[in-house]
Amino acid sequence: MSDFSTIEGVAAPLPIANLDTDQIMPKQFLLGIDKSGLAQGVLYDLRFAPDGSKRADFVLNTPEYADTRILVGGANFGCGSSREHAVWGLMQSGIAAVLAPSFGEIFFYNAINNRLLPIILTAEQIDEISADVAQPATRRLTIDVVEQVVRTATGRSYPFHIEARHKRMYLEGLDVLGASLSLLPDIEAFEARHWAANPWARVLPGANT
Repeated sequence: MSDFSTIEGVAAPLPIANLDTDQIMPKQFLLGIDKSGLAQGVLYDLRFAPDGSKRADFVLNTPEYADTRILVGGANFGCGSSREHAVWGLMQSGIAAVLAPSFGEIFFYNAINNRLLPIILTAEQIDEISADVAQPATRRLTIDVVEQVVRTATGRSYPFHIEARHKRMYLEGLDVLGASLSLLPDIEAFEARHWAANPWARVLPGANT
């Protein structure tokens, strides 16, 4: 298994507030019935002009940010519809983490469930990091997931909070179902105690109701 305790790589500033999932993954790329082939649709209308040509001034189209692994986004990143394809597409395009002052709630939990790391920092901290990574010479970030800190190439450090359950899910590669099943012995023990204390409430298979 790959080591997910640290994410290190090029970070791109994307200071767009309310960047919604329709913009992250436009509807015309939702034709398949599986998760494959979505990278080409990520931020399509920002990356390409109506005639299909690349927008040379868009950060992810520049050579310095071609291998971006981390996005530094604006407030309410991933708001809008609940399409999980937005998370899948970002991951397929090489994005491993998104830093923002806030996230759309459904996007946030879709990200956690799929091992895309969403990190919340203050607006002031995001502005500082964006200014650093906007310079090609200092465009790399290191995210220590275990220690819960973001480090910039300029020497700044930004501690971040992540719920213990979400941290475990990310580090161990668990989705919600996997996290629940990992507690199966505790669940079964609780069930046994419950039925022992309340046998009158249990309806056995085949019993008349």
